[in-house]
Amino acid sequence: MSRHGTDKARPESSTRPNVVLILADDMGFSDLGCFGSEIPTPRLDALARGGVRLTQMYNCARCCPTRASLLTGLYPHQAGVGHMVSDYGTPGYRGYLNDRCVTIAEVLKTTGYHTFMSGKWHVGGPYDVSRPDTWRAGDVGHPTPRQRGFDRFFGTLAGAGSYYRPPTLMRDDLFIEPDNTGFFYTDAINDQAVAMIESLPDDDPSPFFLYLAHTAPHWPLHAPPDDISRHESCYRAGWDGIRTARHERLRDSGLLDRAWPISLRDPQSHDWRTESHQDWQAMRMATYAAQIERMDQGIGRVIDALRRRYTLDNTLILFVSDNGGSAEFLAEDGHSARYDIRTLDGQSVSVGNSPNLMPGPATTFMSYDLPWSNASNAPFRLHKCWVHEGGIATPFIAHWPGRLKAGHVDHQPAHVMDLMPTVLDAAGATYPTEYAGSPITPTSGRSLLGSCRGERESQPRVILWEHQGNAALRAGQWKLVRRHPQQWELYDMAADRMETVDLAEQEPAMVRHLANQWQSCSAGIGVQPWESIHSWRCPPNKV
Repeated sequence: MSRHGTDKARPESSTRPNVVLILADDMGFSDLGCFGSEIPTPRLDALARGGVRLTQMYNCARCCPTRASLLTGLYPHQAGVGHMVSDYGTPGYRGYLNDRCVTIAEVLKTTGYHTFMSGKWHVGGPYDVSRPDTWRAGDVGHPTPRQRGFDRFFGTLAGAGSYYRPPTLMRDDLFIEPDNTGFFYTDAINDQAVAMIESLPDDDPSPFFLYLAHTAPHWPLHAPPDDISRHESCYRAGWDGIRTARHERLRDSGLLDRAWPISLRDPQSHDWRTESHQDWQAMRMATYAAQIERMDQGIGRVIDALRRRYTLDNTLILFVSDNGGSAEFLAEDGHSARYDIRTLDGQSVSVGNSPNLMPGPATTFMSYDLPWSNASNAPFRLHKCWVHEGGIATPFIAHWPGRLKAGHVDHQPAHVMDLMPTVLDAAGATYPTEYAGSPITPTSGRSLLGSCRGERESQPRVILWEHQGNAALRAGQWKLVRRHPQQWELYDMAADRMETVDLAEQEPAMVRHLANQWQSCSAGIGVQPWESIHSWRCPPNKV
């Protein structure tokens, strides 16, 4: 067996399910219709109606750590991606998947699965497109999907970039450029996934695993004008009204306890009525909504391909987001040089948020900013990068007809590291103790199939987080959380998931107990003090 090999065992049974794992990028808890949104997402909503929604599914607060965790079944530090893709020289912060972890694709490939990936990789080290002499795909420190178990790959190795001309675009092992000016990355990710599914011979009984890793709705705000125009009028009501409406729909649908009030507007936001650029602000959120709707449409094409090529009844589909909505404001981020890439037809790109420009076309590069992120993360507090609920709570859908409890809503805490054991459980595969001659770190996750069938966990679990010093621990109903470098806060999640009433002063013994538990557990997974790793904090908005 080899990290670079193509050896594949014959399938044990043709009844094993296909698995499609769909990941959205920078999408907040309430950005899907089936999680309270006004954004039309009928394909994902249909999966939710016929499947299961988990209301307390958590990610790792940032793109790279979450991707590392869901692919390996480990905490991101255990997989080597404790922060982002820079190498800080310590095992938990190398910036790429290490040899002590194994991906879902690597495990399933050994049991006869075809393994496909379409979309964003971003767990293979840094790819500075302005300095191509500093890296080479496939070298140590820059592993590619094909080196980590995927038979086929279409997508980008790096993180954010233009939807019209994404940097580090690759097909299998070759870098490519979009072939025409009508290229749109979200469409291409879905269409290439369809092509991979349909490339399998009709007489091949082997199941497949597809990792569909979208960049939508991560900035930049890129979408076709007709898509944007469908949403513009909706957001002229402003972020305050959107937040309230989403909270009410979440409570009415049973996804949230009706006793929980919505969190207060973010202190760095402001009353919509005082906003001086309302038309422009409405267009920003309309473009963001168009990105999500476009992703949903493409996922629908993938589902249609499953119906044509296979029986959908024998496919496990999982959907999750890598972190909460992003409060990043590009005009002050210093990103201009990094993303100053001309369009395919040679036009320059204006990087940054300017009310003098409208979002959407390839010649702009904008984000939707903190107030709209606060709406995406409704009803929770804070944003991407923080480990309060707004940064780590993700919508989650599981769909497997006849095998999961259709229409079920489960409120038990879960984590993206649970996706590896869940997929292996469904596939009848075993998590290895060693792979390619290296010992493998035991998985920290647990299968979610029981929860998705309506079963209760025998005992409350403990989950912890650390991202650039922001830290949290969930133990049953209690959550200990802090914003670096501030003090610990304590919340009773059964009574106050909005994290509005800090009980730290009332429950000092509980704070000490949970803080000691966090310290012990975090040391065991390779967390280092953030001050010793890096001095920079994200996002740049000062809270």
